Amino acid sequence: MEPGSMENLPVVYRSRDFLVVNKHWDVRIDSKAWRDTPTLQAQLRHHFPELADPDTYYGFRFCHQLDFSTSGALCVALNKAAAGSAYKCFKERLVTKAYLALVRGHVQESRTTISYAIGKSSAEGRAHTMCIASTQGRTHQLRVHCSALGHPVVGDLTYGQALGREDQPFRMMLHAFYLRIPTPTERVEACTPDPFVPALDACWNPQTLVQPLDQLVQALRAAPDPTEGGPRPGSPSTPLPGPGQTPSPPAKPPETEAQRASCLQWLSEWTLGPES
Repeated sequence: MEPGSMENLPVVYRSRDFLVVNKHWDVRIDSKAWRDTPTLQAQLRHHFPELADPDTYYGFRFCHQLDFSTSGALCVALNKAAAGSAYKCFKERLVTKAYLALVRGHVQESRTTISYAIGKSSAEGRAHTMCIASTQGRTHQLRVHCSALGHPVVGDLTYGQALGREDQPFRMMLHAFYLRIPTPTERVEACTPDPFVPALDACWNPQTLVQPLDQLVQALRAAPDPTEGGPRPGSPSTPLPGPGQTPSPPAKPPETEAQRASCLQWLSEWTLGPES
């Protein structure tokens, strides 16, 4: 993907109630600071002024968040009812998400399950960072987990292992590839293009193919919706399917009150906005 600007905002899904865009890397979702331009909020106002809702703090109801440095699928609810139904899906862990990442080192496993808990780092000078801890959290989850495994995301200057300026690429190599939100009225589903291909970046030169992306997408789309009593593909306790395999039902531990409260707090901040 080219750097984000006011003009280039790819839309990968649109209905009466929802809009899914392919967010650019190094673009904030929203901001009240004049210097943070462009933002996704500003891009949406530029392309879809008729969809802006004056009753919301930022003009649009973002159903979830992506880090500033992360690109990919991000869903926007176009009315309060749609935002509420998406919020319920996130709250009940019914949403399926798949990310693409380039990580450092040589990954030996074709698939693995990560179940580390996350908490705020107490290290001096790192008040806004997260680490593996005994408390639950969601901020920077994928980045923290990759770093904990010894394979930080390439270009992640917060949790990565860049040795010098020449070891810092033009972007963080993390992309929200696939998104499915099974609301009661519609199944919001979007798949964004793979940005890590030689045609877009000559420095990226694949050597070994473990599983084609189109095979992964087919498995994700074929998996039953959790709303129908099926497994929850892509949940933290469920490994992604290998070649020719479909996801197995997860062994989900019971959710504690503290975990539920933490999840609801995070969702309320990013789903309905400060005015809610």
